[in-house]
Amino acid sequence: MGSLRHLYVTLFLSCYSTFMVIPAITDVTMLALCPGKDQCSLAIYLSGFQQAIIGVGSIVMMPLIGNLSDVYGRKALLTLPMTVSIIPLAILAYSRTTRFFYVYFVFKTLTSMVSEGSVQCLALAYVADSVSEEERISAFGFIAGIASAAFVVGTLTTRFISTTTTFQVATLLSMLAAVYMRIFLKETRKHNDVSTKAKDETSDTLLDENSSENMQVFKKFPSVEDLLCLLRSSSTFSQAAIVALFSSLADGGMQASLMYFFKARFGFNKDQFADIMLIVGVAGTVSQVPYAAAVLCLFGYFAPPCLRSIISKQVGPNDQGKAQGCISGISSFANIVSPLIFSPLTALFLSERAPFNFPGFSILCIGLASLMAFIQSLIIRTKSPSETPEGPTCNDC
Repeated sequence: MGSLRHLYVTLFLSCYSTFMVIPAITDVTMLALCPGKDQCSLAIYLSGFQQAIIGVGSIVMMPLIGNLSDVYGRKALLTLPMTVSIIPLAILAYSRTTRFFYVYFVFKTLTSMVSEGSVQCLALAYVADSVSEEERISAFGFIAGIASAAFVVGTLTTRFISTTTTFQVATLLSMLAAVYMRIFLKETRKHNDVSTKAKDETSDTLLDENSSENMQVFKKFPSVEDLLCLLRSSSTFSQAAIVALFSSLADGGMQASLMYFFKARFGFNKDQFADIMLIVGVAGTVSQVPYAAAVLCLFGYFAPPCLRSIISKQVGPNDQGKAQGCISGISSFANIVSPLIFSPLTALFLSERAPFNFPGFSILCIGLASLMAFIQSLIIRTKSPSETPEGPTCNDC
């Protein structure tokens, strides 16, 4: 674990800056689009549209980034998402008027196509490079713990500072994360060790081979055939992919709908959003129904590290980035579909045009998606490492 300390610091700072702005963004959106109102269909639809567009970009970019990181290294590919994610935060740190909100909206949509999920995906691949197969579940769990700690600290920080300061601090932390990563994080790509060892003997040959390899990587864009090859490589992989799909569908629905539901039904503001997020992160609860229900979300934190560990064990060492990118791409696909389903449902059942009186109907549907992921997870049967010592590869796809 000590060898991964710089990755942990990088991940903590990156997640810290990301989670800080979540309690505040709903109020910023409502104030820019529907000032003085607690219910705004435009804000729900616009947020859902943004989430869907980001998902479209992510489903293309995640497998590509994962594939490129297998050749060029995790650190090199981490630089891109961590750098571009600074831009939208800086815009709202400067101003949150309606005009600047739309500028933020455009840049957030474009940059999130690259950065959404990339840091987590590459961090998992970095860990898979650095630790043995038996230790990966612990390392993945530790990454989930780092993200949870950043969630709590970031949300707690937002609870006690103004909206303006929130975005300013988030921008500085995001910049610090990128700089720290570039200075301290060591590259893990295994090609380096082999190339360095043989360089003195056949430097010219290696140069030609590397040049040829680099050209082929840029020419070989991860295709549907690559994805299908990974899914067919192991029944466990395909079952885990289904779990990831339905789990991400539920998570995307929560992201698209829950904050606006609380705003409309309970009049929540930034501080109360922070309170309920802290309950999810810290495992406290009080008598109010929304807070009591929120504590159940804690069990969701067990799923991602377990799922990613299962995926990691189904592929060989040279396909870790591709495999993690594949699952991230499937999750991104769910993020396309989810807001298209749940944003209209939320807007409809919170309006006076609802077909029947059930304001939380979209939340029920989100719960059913989570239930489907849970049922699928029960039938996963993982193979022991001795059955697949090298792990399947898809290099011939």
